[in-house]
Amino acid sequence: MEKVQARVLIEGRVQGVSFRYYTQLKAHELGITGWVRNLSGGRQVEAVFVGEKDAVEKMLAWCERGSPHARVDSVRVEYQSPSEFHGFNIRY
Repeated sequence: MEKVQARVLIEGRVQGVSFRYYTQLKAHELGITGWVRNLSGGRQVEAVFVGEKDAVEKMLAWCERGSPHARVDSVRVEYQSPSEFHGFNIRY
């Protein structure tokens, strides 16, 4: 199986709607490692997802919808060389 890493920038109503928490839950469900954090400005979340290609693609599809009260306006993805992460963490 091919391991990939995606750096993602999600924009919209993604802060104050438990977006990071739900991202962490979905990542655990899919066996993805990496992290998620809010960016300053209040309208963007950044994340890094590492895992099997199909799992990362499912995670990216989830990001298009986001958490129940989120409104995602755009998702930008940049593929990178895979890094090693232990688990999936919320960064502050």
